[in-house]
Amino acid sequence: MYKVGLTGGIGSGKSVVADLFKQLSVPVIDADVIAHALVAPKQIALQRIIDVFGVEVLTATGELNRAILREIIFNDPVKKTLLEQIMHPLIYAEIDAQVSTLQAPYVMIAIPLLIETKMQSFVQHILVVDCPVALQIQRVKSRDKLNDSQIMAIINSQVSRAERLSQADSIIDNTQSLAGLEQQVHRLHAKFLKQRQ
Repeated sequence: MYKVGLTGGIGSGKSVVADLFKQLSVPVIDADVIAHALVAPKQIALQRIIDVFGVEVLTATGELNRAILREIIFNDPVKKTLLEQIMHPLIYAEIDAQVSTLQAPYVMIAIPLLIETKMQSFVQHILVVDCPVALQIQRVKSRDKLNDSQIMAIINSQVSRAERLSQADSIIDNTQSLAGLEQQVHRLHAKFLKQRQ
């Protein structure tokens, strides 16, 4: 099956684009949704995280405290790598498992860290959702209630906008209206239908 990797920086609008493809009956697999499921209580990934980071990354009810874990990994590149070594193989294995059950001309796989994880070869086509950094900050601030320095720390932990664009097979400009976004999605949908394998 033809696999399109949907990626982009935080606040670029990947979710909106994914939803527009869903409206065209395209199956969408979301790596973030998979990651959340993998760290649910009693799941293997959560146990591995506890083994590495200790019980201080848990809430009082035994769930993963994402805020604490985020703080740890943004301040310690070694621990960030350790978390990635736990999560990424499990995430990609689950994506593969889900793809194998699908019957469709192509699948859209939303992978925010596709380029950061150097997994470009996992998909046949890289679709980047792009917007200026100032717009990313504005969107994340209104969505996640983070301050500028927290948002910039996340942006700086991802590949640069220039690097992401250099890896793109197609680019969606998300500075336009929703109608403009829909036009771009419809155009790419027609293109991907012709690429079916």
